[in-house]
Amino acid sequence: MAITLPKRIISADCHINEPPHVFDNVPAKLKDRAPKMLRGSDGGDGWSFDGKTPKRTFGIEATAGRAAGDKKMSGLRFDEILPGNYQGKAHVEDMDKDGIDVSIVYPAYAAQAYVMSDRELAVACMRSYNDWIVGEFQGASPKRIIGLPLLPVDDGMDVCLAEFDRCVKAGAKALLIPGLPERPYHDRYYDRLFARASESGIPLTFHRTFGGKPQEADWDGIADLKISAGGTVWRFFSATRIFTYLLYAGVFDRHPNLKIVAAEVNMGWLPFWLQTMEQNYDVRSALKDETILSDRALVDHMGTNLFVTILDDTVGFDLIAKHPWLAESAMWSSDYPHSVTLWPRSRQVLAELGKDLRQDQLDKIAFGNAARVYGI
Repeated sequence: MAITLPKRIISADCHINEPPHVFDNVPAKLKDRAPKMLRGSDGGDGWSFDGKTPKRTFGIEATAGRAAGDKKMSGLRFDEILPGNYQGKAHVEDMDKDGIDVSIVYPAYAAQAYVMSDRELAVACMRSYNDWIVGEFQGASPKRIIGLPLLPVDDGMDVCLAEFDRCVKAGAKALLIPGLPERPYHDRYYDRLFARASESGIPLTFHRTFGGKPQEADWDGIADLKISAGGTVWRFFSATRIFTYLLYAGVFDRHPNLKIVAAEVNMGWLPFWLQTMEQNYDVRSALKDETILSDRALVDHMGTNLFVTILDDTVGFDLIAKHPWLAESAMWSSDYPHSVTLWPRSRQVLAELGKDLRQDQLDKIAFGNAARVYGI
């Protein structure tokens, strides 16, 4: 099947690494307790949230632009990473090298605010980060960068909605919610947030288990900020719990225009998950199970309410022929500047992955789905 490269590409999952001044806007009374970038014991730079030597320094989260033999888990100084990690103008220059038209940008260590015990400081840090990502980083090229502010969902809905409104007024086109909130997202506590997002057309997005406390102890403990190979793999499946409960709880029946994006989870698992969802829906509905609250076909929510961002997911691309709704649900991403980044080869990789798709399907994955969800 002959296809042409998409006329544009939107990367729906890129990242920054926050610069040293990102928390400068916290109130004066909190500045001495604000997180700071310090030199680590391995000679690299990292973020300290307790005034002590950083638990991790920059490494696999900032590998873009480094030669294969020069990549490492940690130990990088801040002045060794690409300026596109923290400068909007430089980020756009790196997008151009990859043929990317628009970049949806996720945070890095600022998400640690979700687990800080001092909640006054935590919310202040989120607000300072939000000022930076929308005002400075996105502000460098507002037509090509969409920065994702942090929503303080665990600090009371009044606080959360106030920050939602403040960020949208400042120019935010989407907002981030934590992957591990204190309350699950099917809790009616979130109805006011979901109503606001649904009515305003502002999508909400989460990134794997990014933000919040791990649900179980493993090699990726929050205390030491480890990032294991096993943890990296299982987090590709981390959206299943949130997606499952959102659908069964009827959240989208109450908020039909709500759009939720799960970042960096790929799509190959979705058909089996949806098959299992629908089988259990049929069985439990017949039993009048009161935990089944949705009254719509579950597949109807895919590409309407629920979306995923993908990388080089060969299995997922192969499944589109049998499950065409996948092409309505998936958004391309380069994951710049992380260790699995496809930067600066997005056009090359997309052309290979999409060679058996219809042109309209490849275009939807490359830019169309992200364009309609994020209003670009």
